[in-house]
Amino acid sequence: MQVDQLWFAGQSVWCEPRGVVTVCLPPNADYATLLLAVFAPHQRFMMNIIRYSAVALVVLLPLNVSIAGDWPQILGPDRDGIANGEQLLSSWPAGGPRQVWKTDVGQGFAGVAVRDGMLVLFHRVGNYEVVEALEADTGAGIWESRFPCRYQSGMSSDAGPRCVPLISADHVFVYGVTGMLRCLEVKSGDETWSMDTWEKFSAPEGYFGAGSSPVLFEDRLIVNVGGRDNAAVVAFSVKDGSVIWQAFNDTASYSSPIVAGIDGEQHAIVVTRLNAISLDPSDGRIRFQFPFGMRGPTVNGATPVVAGRHLFVSSSYRVGSVWAKIESNGSQPTSSGEDLLATQYATPVRYNGLLFAVDGRQDIGSATLKCIDPEKQKVLWEEGGFDYGSLIRVGEELLFLTFAGDLMRFRADASQFQRGQVSNVLDNTPRGYRLPALSNGMLFVRDDQALKCLQVGKSNVR
Repeated sequence: MQVDQLWFAGQSVWCEPRGVVTVCLPPNADYATLLLAVFAPHQRFMMNIIRYSAVALVVLLPLNVSIAGDWPQILGPDRDGIANGEQLLSSWPAGGPRQVWKTDVGQGFAGVAVRDGMLVLFHRVGNYEVVEALEADTGAGIWESRFPCRYQSGMSSDAGPRCVPLISADHVFVYGVTGMLRCLEVKSGDETWSMDTWEKFSAPEGYFGAGSSPVLFEDRLIVNVGGRDNAAVVAFSVKDGSVIWQAFNDTASYSSPIVAGIDGEQHAIVVTRLNAISLDPSDGRIRFQFPFGMRGPTVNGATPVVAGRHLFVSSSYRVGSVWAKIESNGSQPTSSGEDLLATQYATPVRYNGLLFAVDGRQDIGSATLKCIDPEKQKVLWEEGGFDYGSLIRVGEELLFLTFAGDLMRFRADASQFQRGQVSNVLDNTPRGYRLPALSNGMLFVRDDQALKCLQVGKSNVR
């Protein structure tokens, strides 16, 4: 039976080809009961899931409850660069997508997060890290919180925060450039608690300060701290910031962790400075690990990607990619080197069992768009000559935003590269790390001076 999309209790259930089922469930739910209820009308489909061991059930854990159109954390609802529930306009005006609003911004590499019509901007203004809540459809201010910050980078002229905010139903979490982790009230911006992770865990600042956006799992926030004494990864209580567990020894990376349920087991997957690890998010127990990264002036920046029973990680700096099979007793990594993919910080995006990705680095040479089959370790097509940038998938199309400020759309086609419209939407910037966010048809992008809201898809905004 072919099942493309199901609905249960107002929640969407996607079935991708090649046997990967993505289920977005409400929080505090009886997951077994819900899954049975969802698939009960499709018994043959459910039996096929049970019968064939090659089919993996991947449950991407919810950020409390986020609806279609939300972009509440780095790389969207499921931290995979996929805009579920969005639909692009068939075409944009000749001059590019309509600008709905624009506002000035300070320093920082952090993209924005959006939930329930509220956008959160995290940036540096003077000697303060500033968290601003704005109305997503108008840019009007809701609240603002400021925290002193005197960080200066030895590697970058930018001294602002690098991590994308995380918005839950009740809180906003921000991780500052100096390792200050803060929990704010979502309605007011008032600080609930804070934790100086660098001081508590003796974590080095790295090349560009703290730059790995935390992930939320149930009642805890999991952070790539990079501290000493078994504190590479730390889980903090959402309630009061207390430490629930800490694990592993390594310094931090600029890759953000993810949490995924694979075959009934929960995995907090973290790329650290020199390793890729999976931990049990409930207690920090290491499920598997393998070396990933290289010593010297290098960084791991792309977020790990889970596809079925496999994990894909990629980095530049002569590191390349690893495709690893996830098993109950560990993992079986297959190193592919740099030929398949070597991306500096742009996270590959899944579609139909394939990955669409940006190969190369922002600071050296040009970038190449690629469609790869990670299972077969094969490049299906590649198109070069671009400025480096990042990707978002919307249905069967991808949006590609470059650090030169160009926004391009192209088809998620396995057979060939199909370029669509290209528009210049931002000023050229050497700091293109600020990831775009897509919510309710609005694309939020920022350069060194401004945050812009652009209408790229169908929306109720006038």
